[in-house]
Amino acid sequence: MSLTEQLLRPLLNSPAKPLVTHYDDKVGSRVELSVATTVNWAAKTANWLVDEFDVEPGDRVAVRLPAHWQTAGVLLGAWWCGAHVVAEPDDARVVFTGPQEQVAAPAVAIVSLDPMGRGLAGPPSGGALDYLSEARLAGDQFTPLQPIAADTPALESSTVDEVLAQAREQAGKLGLTAADRVLSTVDWTVPGGVLDGLLVPLAAGAHLVQVTNADPAKLAARREAERTTADLP
Repeated sequence: MSLTEQLLRPLLNSPAKPLVTHYDDKVGSRVELSVATTVNWAAKTANWLVDEFDVEPGDRVAVRLPAHWQTAGVLLGAWWCGAHVVAEPDDARVVFTGPQEQVAAPAVAIVSLDPMGRGLAGPPSGGALDYLSEARLAGDQFTPLQPIAADTPALESSTVDEVLAQAREQAGKLGLTAADRVLSTVDWTVPGGVLDGLLVPLAAGAHLVQVTNADPAKLAARREAERTTADLP
């Protein structure tokens, strides 16, 4: 079973529950994703990767994005179809980047990072694709074409089972549960930041309140407004 299914399946009984709330203090935005919305974006991404790029289990997909609600959809969608998420574009089937980064690769998907979920303002150059505009048209439900084995590479050198075990172990050490609302300013670098900042809260079933470009002076207000119960170290 894929990493995404193992993380999200236990949450499907509460589809309206908030799962990821994303603040970007640089642009002053707040976006909240429920379990259902997160699953929907992951499914669209997985379908798009399979249909557009023929991604199969074990294929490398490079993710070079900041902590963002759109990045959550990219990562969970990639794992759902069995992709091997890496940082570097070498031999990657597709490379996901933000609009400000230029990467030389055969297939590049540009993620707008627009807080309202809008695609790029104009057509991307160099044959790149507009992730949000393209993936939005993909199917809302996804079923892997083949089972995702436990030893499939998932995050750099770690397999599906290893990543899941690491995330659950860390969540246990932090005492996180599904009742928690977790504030984090951790950047989602691959692999460590993605594991600590995204997968650990998901493994606990907790609500992640992610603050990107965090203004330290506003964190106390964020904790109060979101009624958070824990901070990620």
